[in-house]
Amino acid sequence: MACKVVIFDAYGTLFDVGSAARAAAEEPGRDGLAACWMALAEDWRLKQLQYTWHRAIVGQHADFWQVTQESLDWALERHGLHEDPELRERLLTLYLELEAYPEVRTTLTELRERGQTCAILSNGAPEMLSSATASAGIGDLLDDLLSVEAVGIYKPAAKTYQLVLDRFGCERGEVTFVSSNGWDAAGASLFGFNTVWVNRRNEPVDRLPGRPAHILDDLGALPDLLG
Repeated sequence: MACKVVIFDAYGTLFDVGSAARAAAEEPGRDGLAACWMALAEDWRLKQLQYTWHRAIVGQHADFWQVTQESLDWALERHGLHEDPELRERLLTLYLELEAYPEVRTTLTELRERGQTCAILSNGAPEMLSSATASAGIGDLLDDLLSVEAVGIYKPAAKTYQLVLDRFGCERGEVTFVSSNGWDAAGASLFGFNTVWVNRRNEPVDRLPGRPAHILDDLGALPDLLG
C-alpha cells in the first residue's frame, strides 16, 4: 500500500497516556496514588475525550491543556486525591513528558528511511505536542506537528482532517492516518483517508460511520504494511 503522507494521532498512538500516573505512583510517598493509579489514568483519559466531544458539540472550545487539567481534577476528586495540589502539579508536569511506546522511534525511523513524510495531527495544543515529542526524542523524525487549535474544534470534525490536506497539498487517498482511537480512525476513514487502527487493547471495531482499512496490534508492522 503506497502512500504519500503518514499522519499519526499522538495520545494513545505514539504516547502512552497512562505513563504520567504510573510514573508518579512509583515515586516515594505516593501510596494513595499507587493504590489507584490505573483507574485514575483511565478516568483521566475518558474525561479528556468526553470533554472534547462535549465542547465540540456545544461550540465552547478550550484548548487541550485546559481540558487535560479539568479532566484530571475530576479524576482526582473521584479517587479522593483532590486535596493534594502538589500531586496535581506533578501529574500535569509528567503529562508534558509522556513516554512514547517502545516501538515508536524504530517505526518512525524505518518510515523516514523509506522516504515517507510523517507528521502528527492531534487534539493536543501546540505547546503540549512540542514538549511531548522533544521529551520522547522523536521530534527529528516528524515533518510537522498539526494541532486542531488551528481550526478551534476537536476531532473527529472534518475540518481537523482537512488540516493535513492544506499543509501537505495532497489528496485524501494519498494520506494514511494512524490512530489507536477507534472513533478517530472512523472519523478519518469517513473523511476519505486510508486508515490504520492500532488496536493495542484488542477491542471490537466501533459501530460508527467509517471503518479502518487496517488493524494492527501496535506500530511495529506499519512500515511493511505501507510498503
